[in-house]
Amino acid sequence: MAATTTEMDIDPPLTSPPPSSKAPTQNSTRSEPRTSTGAVAVRSIEGWIITVTNVHEEASEEDLQELFGEYGEIISLQMPLDRRTGYVKGYVFVEYATLSSAEAAVAGANGTKLLDQTISVDFAFVRPPPTKKETGVKGRASAGRKGRSRSPEGDGVKDE
Repeated sequence: MAATTTEMDIDPPLTSPPPSSKAPTQNSTRSEPRTSTGAVAVRSIEGWIITVTNVHEEASEEDLQELFGEYGEIISLQMPLDRRTGYVKGYVFVEYATLSSAEAAVAGANGTKLLDQTISVDFAFVRPPPTKKETGVKGRASAGRKGRSRSPEGDGVKDE
């Protein structure tokens, strides 16, 4: 069997602001993509996935392909259906190959009407915010064990 290779579009590296500054600078050519809540959007393994919510239950795959196809090449479109009724559950996942296509879809389709319902569009995956960990003795995290004692030396089971 002949092996076929497919080339994948690779996004250029993002420039991040220096750690000393808190706000992105205007000198950076491209900043990290952000969701509507300000979280940093991240790429899935194969592409950039956006979530579309408030989708009308009678929306078809063709309706969504037509709406989101104008922003770039769609890798995949997933429409979860209700088992009982067979209608769309109200949300859809659209995957794009490039960040620019996904950003265009989020900016362009968010707040638009699809079958008389206003849809919301945003990135599906985000990077969690950094957290400060409490460290105890010898640099070990002790937040989860605070106030607990260790189990006693003898557990009552005799070795035979």
